[in-house]
Amino acid sequence: MITVVGMGPGDPRYRTQVATDLIAKADVLVGWPRMLSGFSDFHGETHVLDADLDKLLSWLKANAHRNVVVLASGDPLIFGIGKRLAEQLPVEQRQIISGISAVQYLFARIGLDMNDLYLTSSHGKQPDFDFIFQHDKVAMVTDREIGPFQIAQEIRRRGLNRSLVIGENLSYPNEQIHLLKPDQVKQQYDMNVVVILNERC
Repeated sequence: MITVVGMGPGDPRYRTQVATDLIAKADVLVGWPRMLSGFSDFHGETHVLDADLDKLLSWLKANAHRNVVVLASGDPLIFGIGKRLAEQLPVEQRQIISGISAVQYLFARIGLDMNDLYLTSSHGKQPDFDFIFQHDKVAMVTDREIGPFQIAQEIRRRGLNRSLVIGENLSYPNEQIHLLKPDQVKQQYDMNVVVILNERC
């Protein structure tokens, strides 16, 4: 059985008990090096993820008879590896365990509901900012190419009245949450999620 486990926003205290139990019983842990480094006491086999997801899928299909746990950041089905694995692995060979996403964590930290939220990502694609800015409440999972500064510039270019909440290193000791106007956004931030709010809300 292939189990894809949501690891939460980062701090292990936000990992669910179900996830912790499944990891403890696994024969193999699959994950990015940063995630696997948190399981130095794991006595089973480990398999390091890289960018070649086709190779991973082939390996998982060949090892579906084993108890394999794939570690996914946040929630596996919120812009995570869970979508691809759910599409490619037969339902009888896999299960997906949800986790707290960085987006959920940030909204809880700032005390803002997620009702009517438009959720999107800039990972590996050019966002349609005209469409995005039609929404009053947007959360964007960012990457190195399109992050807070680029989002702020798109807002300024259109002359829109928006505020941005930038959550950096969420759940970690060096967490920082910023509430800024677009002209206050600096060029570089650590790993982050951005919330875009229409000021008329």
